[in-house]
Amino acid sequence: MPSIVDQQRAFFQQGSTLSYQARINALNRFDQGLRQCEDDIVKALYNDFQKSAFESFTTEFTMLYEEISRTKRLLKSWMKPQKVRTNWINWPATSAILREPLGVNLIIGAWNYPVLLLLQPAVSAIAAGNTAVLKPSENAPNVAQALEDMINSRFDPSHLKVVQADAQGTEKLLELRWDHIFYTGSTAVGRIVYEAAAKQLTPVTLELGGKSPAIITESADLKLTAKRLIWGKFLNAGQTCVAPDYVMVHRAVREEFLATCVKEIEKNNYRLGQNQYCQIINERHFDRLEALIDRKKVFFGGEIDRTTRYMGPTIMVDATLSDAVMKEEIFGPILPVIAYDEIDEALTIIKQLEKPLAAYVFSNKSIEYQSILSQLSFGGGAVNDVVMHLTNPHLPFGGVGHSGIGAYHGHHGLDCFSHKKSVLYKKNWFEAPLKYPPLTDKKLKWIKKIMK
Repeated sequence: MPSIVDQQRAFFQQGSTLSYQARINALNRFDQGLRQCEDDIVKALYNDFQKSAFESFTTEFTMLYEEISRTKRLLKSWMKPQKVRTNWINWPATSAILREPLGVNLIIGAWNYPVLLLLQPAVSAIAAGNTAVLKPSENAPNVAQALEDMINSRFDPSHLKVVQADAQGTEKLLELRWDHIFYTGSTAVGRIVYEAAAKQLTPVTLELGGKSPAIITESADLKLTAKRLIWGKFLNAGQTCVAPDYVMVHRAVREEFLATCVKEIEKNNYRLGQNQYCQIINERHFDRLEALIDRKKVFFGGEIDRTTRYMGPTIMVDATLSDAVMKEEIFGPILPVIAYDEIDEALTIIKQLEKPLAAYVFSNKSIEYQSILSQLSFGGGAVNDVVMHLTNPHLPFGGVGHSGIGAYHGHHGLDCFSHKKSVLYKKNWFEAPLKYPPLTDKKLKWIKKIMK
């Protein structure tokens, strides 16, 4: 690995990645490879955790293809210097911000969306003119191999290379000198990445998670709320970083909300082998999730099968912050429900937890959701929907506090993998004498007068 990093650094320092044409060529090669290998990657997703072809395409490929297409279309304009105003003290001059690539990047992907969460930041890294080493999750080994075959057969390893590594191997990777580390995964591992990066003063982007709440007010359209919330919660068997982790529902509509959710779950037929649902990624995560279920509080579901790693949609009621299910990010098909009487009560509970990656408000009253949005800190979210905010390339995607550092998607991704270099272009036809010696009282008087 040290030799690969050295090769990439030499490749970058030669300027091989800087031109617009070099970046477009790389994006075209990336796009072509992804399309040619799509079927193989879909099969790998199924082999890793029985993810259906439909869900694989909609949740892994659609955003990737859109990201590549949009980036190619707009890259030339994104690369242009950004002109900014110049203050009068520097007159006569102009000013601009130039984006320059950070250099050699390490991108560490996650297992829950093992294609999207590794390759989407890679698109931004390429577009910004960087080189990168991509480390796919070892928890999805078939996908990791498919991505290695796709990338390494099409790219010079000095530009882009997939490297597989377990936890110990990843620690070795983190010891190397990078210009930027991009990590997607758990907060616990994010701390390890951050600590390792700090030793080298390496900048990081951390896309983590947290307990993302969904708040349902008395005015919410319960039928549509349940439809959207149940879809987003049990998508990918709940293994989604921006899935609603728990629900705060107004007590006046609690019973109707629960009944509507049950109807929605039963209608959706979340069963293995029906192309509607996938497995828990491995036995370790299955056992962790099973331990979070309090059978006394299960309102619906709770069906599990360890041999097939199947865990059916499960709703728990009357959850409290002392319950195991509320002490960590669930990352699975378990939905705790907490009733509240006043919105301030719900906000007090939410604020006792760390700032989440996402938050969702279901309400038909603007005054309600505007008040909630102004009082809660979270990475991003939606009003009257879940998850879908991350599909908008105009919105930055990232966390805050314990849910992450930095953001990407669209031109925000280009910014993530770039340094904004400030440049002042000074004219030579005039020069004010005030700043130069001799530093007299008269000059100081003039400076104070001007400043006033």
